[in-house]
Amino acid sequence: MFPLDALPPPPDGPALRLLDGIRVLDLTTSVAAPFGTMMMGDLGADVVKVERRRTGDDSRAWGPPFLEGESLWYLSVNRGKSSVTLDYAAPEGREVLHRLVAAADVVVLNVVPRVQKKLGIDYDTLRAIRPDLIHVSLTGFGTTGSRAELPSYDLIAEGYSGIMDITGEPDSPPQKIGTPAADLLAGMDAVIGTLAALYDRASTGNGHQVDISMYESMARFVGPRIVTYLGSGEVPRRSGARDSVIPVYQAFDTADEPITVGMGNDRLWHRFWEAIGNPDYGRDPRFCDSPSRLAHRPEIVATIQATLRTRPRDHWLALLAEARIPSGPINRIDQVAADRGLMERGFLYRMQRGDTFVPQVGLGIRFDDRASGPGKPPPALGEDTARVLSEWAGLTQEEIAALERAEII
Repeated sequence: MFPLDALPPPPDGPALRLLDGIRVLDLTTSVAAPFGTMMMGDLGADVVKVERRRTGDDSRAWGPPFLEGESLWYLSVNRGKSSVTLDYAAPEGREVLHRLVAAADVVVLNVVPRVQKKLGIDYDTLRAIRPDLIHVSLTGFGTTGSRAELPSYDLIAEGYSGIMDITGEPDSPPQKIGTPAADLLAGMDAVIGTLAALYDRASTGNGHQVDISMYESMARFVGPRIVTYLGSGEVPRRSGARDSVIPVYQAFDTADEPITVGMGNDRLWHRFWEAIGNPDYGRDPRFCDSPSRLAHRPEIVATIQATLRTRPRDHWLALLAEARIPSGPINRIDQVAADRGLMERGFLYRMQRGDTFVPQVGLGIRFDDRASGPGKPPPALGEDTARVLSEWAGLTQEEIAALERAEII
């Protein structure tokens, strides 16, 4: 019995078709770019994932935990794709790959420029095959500049970006964010870049080279802190997230479980103190505006904390919700995974693949007031090779069999 057994089935209704007719050739591995191509598939694109023979995507080996022998990390970012195995380092495989490129609208890859050129998948090579191709490169540091050839992972990009230096308690070591933030942000940037390039191509007929840097995606995520430093000279430091420009914007303990509370304007400030039964404190002239409250933050926080410790979490959350004060629990992952609100909106569900159920986290973008029905479950390694090589590359069954005997597919 696993937690996934409590998940509902996928949302009713058809999958989205907003990108119907767009073919995406996914030459990527790990998390960042596969997450982006999964989102493209969720939006209706036909995504073909090209993988190494025998081993496939690196993330297929990431575990434990595994589900029926498959990595749950792999299963989390590869929904809605077809899987093809192909050794395109070999000349015969490269010829097949180029036939797939000719049939594709978008090619997504995540290897550095030197390897792109070595494998014949760089922009100049592929646009000679299809001039209006959208070529999306997602690497650690982009395809130009002094770091272009350096390898990277989410961890490396987070360290470069400054986010690790400002995450954690003042006396703690630098901390990585608890999810692969740089991977997921860069993957979303790949989707944004692809959609913009496709929109332009629809009117101009021009292809584009889209260059995504994980470092830049993550540094943009830290943008408000960078701009604040540039305009003030004040270097942000680790504070346990208690240094917001909003005077009250942090976690507080209650009699049992912690909660979060945020008050970003005068209306919320006064409503909070009225709700907890101390309106005179809210009207204290020392706290008349946000700068004044920032100056007195330690006293204010201590006063709020002393009050909130007197009653349990559920009491305060109900009271603050009634007063329309932004607040909430600090959920564990198991609590998020069991959240009825997310299930009601079709965000958490399980897909059936053969005799196995696969847990999924949905797209989270609703169109016309409905969650999209999913496409196919994450594919087994190479399960679509023959069909795709026939439909996209126009290979005959004899040609496919010959490639299999030569260990190209």
